[in-house]
Amino acid sequence: MNKTSLQQIRPLLFIFVFITAFCITGRNWLVKNGISQELVLFGNLILFAVSLLAYYIYIRALRSSNPQSSVRAMFGSFMIRFFVLAMAAFIYIMIAKKNVNKPGLMICAGLYILYTAFETKALMQLAKQKKNA
Repeated sequence: MNKTSLQQIRPLLFIFVFITAFCITGRNWLVKNGISQELVLFGNLILFAVSLLAYYIYIRALRSSNPQSSVRAMFGSFMIRFFVLAMAAFIYIMIAKKNVNKPGLMICAGLYILYTAFETKALMQLAKQKKNA
């Protein structure tokens, strides 16, 4: 990864640090509103890790001379993200059974949208810099 590609992931890192800091410092507010702090922290960590993995896959595809590799990487990273997050949600729901924290899951869904938007913006900026992407 070069300096430009590392600069593009700054918003993802900022979101991760901000949400983590908020969950740690705002524990009382989260508990008062019935939101599981552990669920939001763990969901944030999974979303950040999967976003970095998808970003890495796309960066590798941009280095390829094959122009179709970027499309395959985009779809492949989407599939990886979808199945990892679906599996994590399924495991959580099966473990929690009747104690599923729906507000926490909704916050994680919102974080998914936020991470996806910022990652897509960063990838499109990188693709724009490359001529045949």
